[in-house]
Amino acid sequence: MRRLGLLIALLLAPACGRTSDDSRAPAAADPAAPAAADPAAPAAADPDPAAAADPPAATAADTATAADTAAAGSLVDITAIAPTIRLDIRYATDRNFTERAFYPAARCLLRRDAAERLVRVQRRLADDGLGLLLWDCYRPFSAQERLWELVPDPRYVARPVRAPGGALREGSKHNRGAAVDATLVHLDGRPVEMPTDHDDFSPRAHRGSRDASPAARRNAALLERAMVAEGFEPLPTEWWHFDAPGWQGYPLLDEPLR
Repeated sequence: MRRLGLLIALLLAPACGRTSDDSRAPAAADPAAPAAADPAAPAAADPDPAAAADPPAATAADTATAADTAAAGSLVDITAIAPTIRLDIRYATDRNFTERAFYPAARCLLRRDAAERLVRVQRRLADDGLGLLLWDCYRPFSAQERLWELVPDPRYVARPVRAPGGALREGSKHNRGAAVDATLVHLDGRPVEMPTDHDDFSPRAHRGSRDASPAARRNAALLERAMVAEGFEPLPTEWWHFDAPGWQGYPLLDEPLR
């Protein structure tokens, strides 16, 4: 009996020595099981749907605006949109102060916006039985350089400046296609009395000069009012010269006149 009791005690001893599963050595990790999250690690940010989205496509209105802007800046022939405006492009002839032709063709090219403003000026003048005669419009930069050699006076000729590499840096509004030299004629083409002829580099050509006749001063004032009404800016020293609004946005050009 005694020997049987001792045997039973030996068999029960290992089971009684266990306390809980927490005291067991950690089991080897299952490589197929997902890793547990670390509570101290920062949470991953949710993806920004706006960042992942494609940029918005250009609308029809955006496309139209860009096209309108490009069209407004292009050079157009004034006779193509206003055939009733007359031309006497003096620098295409020897009837100018240099007594030689600077341009190979008697054309008036202007930025489209400036040309369309002249169309409206022509309509205004027609109510008084008058119209425009244009002496100069777009002027190539190289022609500006030749003019400056002859008349190096910034009151009358804008100084042309090139950068060291040859790029066009400064020049006339004419070189941008954004200025026009204009006078008045009757609708049948007969000239109207004005203060001076074109390119009269004297005080008589200044706006407000009292050297001209009363009729000439009235006609010059009428031309100025019609041009200013459509946004043009008059040059103080030349009654015939007008700058188009927004000229600063147009680059200097040296495209030849053909």
